[in-house]
Amino acid sequence: MIGVYIPLLKGTFYTPILQTIDTELRLSGLHMVVAFGCGDGDVRQQAIEGVNFLVERGCDGLVVMSNALTEDDIQSIGPKKDMLVALNYFFEGYPDQCFHADHTRGGILAAQTLLQLRHRQFAVIAGPQSAPDNVVRIAAFMAELGRNGIDTGAIATISSDFSPEGGWASASALLASGHKFTALFCANDEMAVGALSFFQQMGVSVPQNISVLGYDDTASAEYSAPRLTSVHIPWREITLNALRHLLNLCYGSNHSIVREFPVSVTWRSSIAVALA
Repeated sequence: MIGVYIPLLKGTFYTPILQTIDTELRLSGLHMVVAFGCGDGDVRQQAIEGVNFLVERGCDGLVVMSNALTEDDIQSIGPKKDMLVALNYFFEGYPDQCFHADHTRGGILAAQTLLQLRHRQFAVIAGPQSAPDNVVRIAAFMAELGRNGIDTGAIATISSDFSPEGGWASASALLASGHKFTALFCANDEMAVGALSFFQQMGVSVPQNISVLGYDDTASAEYSAPRLTSVHIPWREITLNALRHLLNLCYGSNHSIVREFPVSVTWRSSIAVALA
């Protein structure tokens, strides 16, 4: 049995990851038990309690997706630390057990996509500053704009919580601020979908008035209205290779492992050439 810890049991980001893990485990005659963040503690304490719960249930190995845990927290779980893989986070003490995307490349591609369409006025809905992958992608996005002559200090940026509700509220705040922008980069698809919904209610045409670009390329991007252009992070491939590495560790299997995961852009109808 494999234990899986994720921060939230909701949304279009974590659910496909769980489905990928479950499907792959069943092919090997295995099952999973899932723990997720809950309780009164902060996110780190929730993660510690969740991982300990999985260890106490006798899980053979652990898949952990949390940026709140420290290397000391991993060390503290004892022998099971060697039967663990981390998704979307890098622990320097356990490099071979970490599987993650190149979010620097993702941020650069996001900027290049909008610049290619001649946008020069931008706004950003970022994720939480406590999320390292969010910080990396936003920094890379801004740096690439700066290299192309954009005054990044003039870009309106709102930090939110990766939720559709957060995207809605952030889009509302951006319009209320009076800041002029023709392109909006959202640090994940769920916030982008929330922004699209708000713009639709307010009569703001996407992409004619504002182009909207998401990140992750989840199922919500494909079925939003308009369909959302998004930076494609190959989460299925990342998850499968992490899990197969864990199966090698736990059960002596011989799965081949890939550690490079190309990032791209999935073009849909939410972005267009900036109007002169």
